[in-house]
Parts: sequence; C-alpha cells; structure tokens
Amino acid sequence: MFSYRHAFHAGNHADVLKHLTLIGVLRHLLRKPGPLTLIDTHAGAGRYKFNSNMAATSGEAEAGVLRLLAAPAQAAPAADELLADYRALLAAFNPQWPAASRLTIYPGSPLVMHHYMTRPERLDGLVSRDRLHLYELHPSDSRALLALAAKLPSRRRVHAERADGFAALRALLPPPAGGDGSRRALALIDPSYEIKSDYTKVEEALQDALKRFATGVYLLWYPIIGRMQAHQLPRRLKTLTRQAGRGWLHATLSVGHADLGPGQAVRGLSASGMWVVNPPHSLADALRAALPTVLAALGQGPGQGWLVETEE
Repeated sequence: MFSYRHAFHAGNHADVLKHLTLIGVLRHLLRKPGPLTLIDTHAGAGRYKFNSNMAATSGEAEAGVLRLLAAPAQAAPAADELLADYRALLAAFNPQWPAASRLTIYPGSPLVMHHYMTRPERLDGLVSRDRLHLYELHPSDSRALLALAAKLPSRRRVHAERADGFAALRALLPPPAGGDGSRRALALIDPSYEIKSDYTKVEEALQDALKRFATGVYLLWYPIIGRMQAHQLPRRLKTLTRQAGRGWLHATLSVGHADLGPGQAVRGLSASGMWVVNPPHSLADALRAALPTVLAALGQGPGQGWLVETEE
C-alpha cells in the first residue's frame, strides 16, 4: 500500500499539468475577500529536492519542469500569463535561480497552496482567515509533511495530519462560514492510484463532497494508463458532476513517448488528466494558452497532445 513515493515523480509532466491547473484556480479564488478553506487529501511530503537519490533515479523532472524552464519563453502574453506565475512560484522556492541555471527545490501542492494564501496582497486585512488542511498516510512522507508544516511562517493556519484524506474531506465539508456568512472551499484530490480501489474512492469522494457542499471547487488528478478504471474515471466524474448540476473542466496532457524499437514496450507515465468541478471562468482560456507551450517543450514523440473541454 505504501510503495508509492512522489519524490520519484516530483516535477514530472503530470505535476506540471496539476500545478498549472491549481495555480489557475488559486489566483482566481484568492482575489476574492471571503475566507477560503484549502484541502489537500494526498499531500505527500510537500517539498522535494531535485538532488535527492529518488529524483536522480527516476529522472522525471529532467523531462518535465526542468526541460520546460530551459525552453525559450514565448512572446505571446496570453501564453505566458499562467506559465509566468508558475515560474514565479518556482523562483520563490529557489532564490538562486535562474542565476544558478538549475532548480534545487520543487514545491508540492501543499507549498503551492500555502504560497498563494500568504502572498502580501492576500494578507492585507485577511490574516488568520484562510485555512490549509493537509493529509498524508505514508509513514515517511507524513513525517516529512508534519515537519514542513511546523516550520511554515503561517503554521497556525495550517493543519497537517497523518490521516486518510478521503475521510478527512468528509469531516471538513461544508467549510465554516466567514463573517459575511459565505462559505468557500477548494479541495485537491490526487491519490497515487497504486491500488485499484483508489478509483472508486475518488468517485465516492466527489459524490459525497457535492452532496455536502455543492459550490466547492474540486480538483481531481488521475493518470491516463491502460487500465479500465482509468479509462472510465473521467466519464464517471462527468456523470456525477452533471447529476449535481455543476459546471466542469477536463484537461489532459500527453507527452507521448520516444520512438521505440521492435518489441520495446512504453515505460512510465506519459499522460494524465485534471477534472475540475466549478472551475473559475478564466481557467479554460489560461490552460488553452499555456498547454501548447508546455507540449512544445515536453513532447517526446507519437501520442503527444493536449485537451481542454468545459461544460457550464
């Protein structure tokens, strides 16, 4: 159950898609004054080092975020907006970059969320109102996550726990109301899917969340692999979202694979998807502008492509 370690995969193409989508949602939601409850159900260690043995073993960041950052910046402002925010985020955790030409730290989703909720413009008059909840079950990663959370500048607004994120999500919805009575929440649900039951748990989690708090923003990541459950998941998520009468966005990124010789099998993950319930109106255009640039940098061969589809 605990064989998956995200440190092997941090900064790969799936992280690029996940974090571009997350940034696109965060920058919209955090422009509004009401307090926001942020939830990461499978937070991992929260912070990853590119010079670790695990990162060096997989080399996935080399073909992911590091290759993207090494590619020439695009001239079109529309294409650069979301990617510029992504680069700025990475620079915040790597003050030596770009002078040192290479990143040393990759911020996981917990640090992405914390970074946006503690930006100076967010803190103006809003101190102690947003809350970040982080959950992880892996013994080693949960210890790293708790140690990281304890050192964060706004640690009093961060709750980290070794716990089942699916169960924790149920307990957090609906979120507490702000002073004006409004309730807002964003939940990222991204298990490893190392066991097949994760697919069912994701469906059940979304169905329950929409019953408890239909207006929340829910981001669900999934791998696109040759498994029946993975193939069926976006269709099932679409059905659940439509039944709840909510809008959705579906984004996928496939980097393809290098040309292989006769008898050679494709190795590693080459594609993933993001399902977003109640997406900000600006997210689709932002992703459609950014993903061509991402694919131009990360595409490896046959099968590459991207997709952004929506329904209000």
